Amino acid sequence: MNYLKIKKNSEFLKIFKRGKRVYSPALTLIVVPSAEMRMGIALSKKHGKAVVRNRIKRLIREAFNKNSHMLKKNWAVVVMPHPAEEYSFVAFEKSFLNCFKKVNGWEK
Repeated sequence: MNYLKIKKNSEFLKIFKRGKRVYSPALTLIVVPSAEMRMGIALSKKHGKAVVRNRIKRLIREAFNKNSHMLKKNWAVVVMPHPAEEYSFVAFEKSFLNCFKKVNGWEK
């Protein structure tokens, strides 16, 4: 499933203010219902230098893209990874699946 990128600061602020948070071991998701699937990544410098941060973003984008079909409806999602020694695709994928189950449970 394709998604749109959240780029504007005003969009991030709106989601931070109105969204519900979902926690997992490697990620925190902030979600708001939306007309179409959108995703943005909030990453600070405490995760490392630019090369490390870019790698984290690539891993998150790929894990989200691979598993976003698990969500039953469209959401605007801001992803915030937790600082760790090692970042892996498998850890992000498990965290997304865990969070998506929780989000799908809200729709009942």
